[in-house]
Amino acid sequence: MSTYVLIHGGGDAGWAWHLVGAELRARGHEVVAPDLPADDASATLTDYADAVVEAVGDRTDLVVVGHSFGGFTAPLVADRLAAGLLVLVAGMIPAPGESPDDWGRNTGCGEAVRAQAARDGGRTGHADPHVSFYHDVPQALADEALGRERAHPSPTAMREPWPLDAWPAVPTRFVLCREDRCFPPDFFRRLAAERLGIVPDEITAGHCVALSRPAALADLLESYR
Repeated sequence: MSTYVLIHGGGDAGWAWHLVGAELRARGHEVVAPDLPADDASATLTDYADAVVEAVGDRTDLVVVGHSFGGFTAPLVADRLAAGLLVLVAGMIPAPGESPDDWGRNTGCGEAVRAQAARDGGRTGHADPHVSFYHDVPQALADEALGRERAHPSPTAMREPWPLDAWPAVPTRFVLCREDRCFPPDFFRRLAAERLGIVPDEITAGHCVALSRPAALADLLESYR
């Protein structure tokens, strides 16, 4: 069986994957879902990758999965550990030398969010996270997620150029959330084609699909094996 290495997004912790982790463990897999460094203004993207690599240890047959901002960390981990598969779940797709701070401008994300907000009455990019992030997550679970928010990523990591010279030579899949109000679906369809040369697999869910549809996401991850 495989080891799933689940990398959380900005503001999150490994807990964000706990429902998907339970689904995968029930199917006989190992799961590693570490808390990446938070509340440390000096932490770098390499520090985040180091934390994941340390948590993985000597495990093999790795499937590395990154959610949202985890898209900046997951390829670094997959490259270093020679993973068998890399999966981005509503994940930011960095280009070599591109900092997270520059990513939105370079990709046209902000413009895409504004255009989608004009079509959906302002729900996309809404200031209330219950509207923009957790709209399809059960209320109690959404409230718990908000109560667990941490200061991640750091200002240093946000300014740091993504350190790889090219996308790692690891088979890559992209999971697009059709009801994503953080990153509009059409935006990610375009970006996945431009930067990865792939067509995303789609799931009917919001941005926090690991909390709203954990079984369906686990099924999709399993289908890649």
